[in-house]
Formats: sequence, structure tokens, C-alpha cells
Amino acid sequence: MLLVGLLVAAPLWVIWFYPEDARFASAFLFPSCFSVFAGLMVCLYSGRGETPATEWQSPMQRGSLPVLFAWCFAFLAGAAPFVTGGLLRFHLALFESVSGWTTTGLTVMDVTETPHIFLFHRAFMQYCGGLGFIIMIAMLVRGKQNMSLYSAEGHPDRIQPNLKKTARTIFILYSSFFSAGVLVYRFFGMAWFDSVCHTMSALSTAGFTTQEGSIGQYGSIPIEMVTVVLMLIGSSNFAVLLLLVKGRIVEVSRMSEVRFMVGMLLVFVPLAAFSLMRDFGLRAGDSFAKSLFGIVTTFTTTGYSTMNYALWPPFALGLLMILMIIGGSAGSTAGGIKLVRAYLLIRITIENIRERLSPAQRVSIPAYHRAQGKTHIDAALIHDTVGFVFSYMVVFVVGTLLLTMTARCGLFEAMYEFASAFGTVGISSGLTSPDLPGAALVVLLVGMVLGRLEIFIVFVGIYSGIHMLRRAAAP
Repeated sequence: MLLVGLLVAAPLWVIWFYPEDARFASAFLFPSCFSVFAGLMVCLYSGRGETPATEWQSPMQRGSLPVLFAWCFAFLAGAAPFVTGGLLRFHLALFESVSGWTTTGLTVMDVTETPHIFLFHRAFMQYCGGLGFIIMIAMLVRGKQNMSLYSAEGHPDRIQPNLKKTARTIFILYSSFFSAGVLVYRFFGMAWFDSVCHTMSALSTAGFTTQEGSIGQYGSIPIEMVTVVLMLIGSSNFAVLLLLVKGRIVEVSRMSEVRFMVGMLLVFVPLAAFSLMRDFGLRAGDSFAKSLFGIVTTFTTTGYSTMNYALWPPFALGLLMILMIIGGSAGSTAGGIKLVRAYLLIRITIENIRERLSPAQRVSIPAYHRAQGKTHIDAALIHDTVGFVFSYMVVFVVGTLLLTMTARCGLFEAMYEFASAFGTVGISSGLTSPDLPGAALVVLLVGMVLGRLEIFIVFVGIYSGIHMLRRAAAP
């Protein structure tokens, strides 16, 4: 709560450069001060020291509830400036806040009418949401439960011997790429403010923009290519990025997830380019450039655009929807099922077919390569992968059907929009708007939260909370 209060106050620095936005200072000061005050009260009156573990709780249960609370508190705190500043009604402000913190990028705001301080607030929420609250807390506070919180927030790897060093390494990497991105954007002609906002959104694979036409507004191939590089960095596992920074290219090239990502690009980009050439009559170079940007912005779950993707041919739209569902790398800022799970599911299916076609005496121990080295695909990994993918598809189907009822739209339109929200992509078919019924906004909002926190954390957190209340109420 203390951390969220400080983060909500961060946009106030914009007033130094845009004095006309000073009238909105109180819109950020009030929720910031309330968050800090509430956090101090909890520190003073909730007791000191570590919360004792209870027998009925697993490590995931102990971690999921505080993680879920932290994110829900941030959603409310992030929505408050929009309401107190008079820009949005509460339900629209909450939608914008959830879309920001979850790095989705679906918006109900007109950026041409939005003051600079709120444009920065949107981008900064995405930047911090991509990094994750627990990483920021772990850099500052040492606690026995930090590791369970870190895992519960959806970070699978420790890239240093202890969590505090891991968090600091991730933060340094994130900040270094941010600084480089801002400078390169500025070098190619983007204004300083736009450079800051777009770098934060690109690295967090989010997609909020300061321009009505997104990245396509600039009409610059160099800016588009810089954005592609930043999106790929943001969608990469932090462990992979650390190996790249250290120059260990050979180790990175062996990783199954990296090879799978490269293979997807080599297949999907030409297919989409061919579809654009055939249906739009574009030249080969133009179709390839638009296809490359569209494919990368989709599978990295960023959501930037250089054209209206809703107008793409059905075949190309189908490719985008597949990529929305797959998403980026595990341990990155991207959403979706994640590349590694998609890869493992393919490997599991292939091994299953091989077993059926091979002699009974055949023994196979499949493995794949990750940043930590060669890892066997054992029963536990298969169980986790299949369970998550099945749960993901169930939520996707249910969310799509609910969206068809609440938004009263077609099936394909609902599939596309919910896949975008659930995968934290942010590319809209035009359905998301301030005029969308409140029930439909709730469906998309829930999809964004489930997508960012990877489903099980939300369900386990709710279960743990209910169970704790029951135990507290019991005589």
C-alpha cells in the first residue's frame, strides 16, 4: 500500500514540464496520501514480524492472497485520479486502471483530449505492472515469504542466487533498456514525452499510446523497427536477457523457447504478408513491414498498431488470434498461454503419437532447454502444462460466450476482443469503447486480471481469503 501510494504520485513530475496540468495535482495527491496513510496504519496496528504460516496453507496459498490484494488495491488507487480529476466515471476509470496495471492496453479514453499528466499515468502504470509489485518490494524489503510471493506473481525463475539480487538485476535490466529506448526514439524524431511513454509501454508489452494512430501516426519505419526491438525485449524472459547482456549467445540459441519464437516468426510473418498482398494489393516490401509489426505486436501481447488490424483479411486475423492466445515468454511482461507452454504442449503431443507408433520396449525421456540448462519433461511438468492450457481455454470459451451476450456482438468479434483482453494484448476490433455496456466491460476486466495473474493465482487467492474468513468466524 505504501509502494502503490508512491507510484500513484509519480506523474506529478509532469507538471514541471507542463504547468497547465497543475490543476490536476490534487487528483493524484489525494489517492497517493490515502494509500500511504493506510499503509502506515497497517504497519502500526497489524503487528510486527512475519505472518506465521498455517498448516492448512500451501506456499502458493500463502502467497496468492497478498499478491491478489496488492493488485486489487493498485487497480482502485490507479483509477482514483481519473475520477477525482473529472476525466472518467468510476467504472470506466477502473477499466482503464486495470488495463494499465495488467499491461493490456485496451482503452476507453480519447488520447487527443487527455492531459499529459494522465497520459504519463497510464504509461507508468503499465511500466510498473510489467515489472510487478513483488519485484519492487523484494528490492527494498527482506522477508521470509518474499519467495512465495515472487512465485505467486508469476515469476518462474531466479536469475541470481537470492531473490533480492534477482529483483535488483531485473530492475537494472528493465531500467537500462528503458533509457536506451527513450534515447533511440528521440534520435529518430519522436518528442521526449512521447519517447518516455512509448518506451514504458513497449517494454511492458502494454500498448497505451499518446497518439490517436498509435505508432503508425509517426509514419516512420525506423520508429517502427525500434518499437519491434523493444517489444521483443519486453516479451523475452529476464533470464534470457541477462544471458544476452553477458554475451552468451550460444546458450541463448540452444533454448527451446527462443527457437520456438524464431520459428513462429519465420512462419507467421510470411503467411500474413502473403495475405495482405493478395487481399490489399500491397507491394511485397510494404506487406512484409506491416506483417512483421502486426505479428510482433500481437504475439508479444503489446498491442501497438501501424494500421487498423480489424480490417485485415480473415486469414490474417485468424493468425493474430492464435498469437494472442499463445503470447510471449514465461517470466516476461507478456501475457497469453506463454511460448514455453505452447512448445511443451506440442512436444507432449508429438511424444504421445510416437509412443503409439513405437514398439512397446521403447523408452523415451524427452527434454527441453531453458536458461537454467537442460530440463526433463517429467510427469509433474506435463501435469502443470496441460492443466494450465486446459484452464486457459475454458476461461477463453466462457469469456467469449459471456461477451456475445453482454455486448450483443458476433461470435468472431467476441472471440477476438476477449482473446485480446485475456492475453493482455490490447488490440481492439472496435468493440471496446466508453459506450460498451457495463457488463461487457466487467467481462473484459475480469479477463485482463485473470490473464495477467495467470488464472490460478486469482482462484487460489479468492479461495484462501474465503477460507480464512470462515476460520476467523468459527467459534
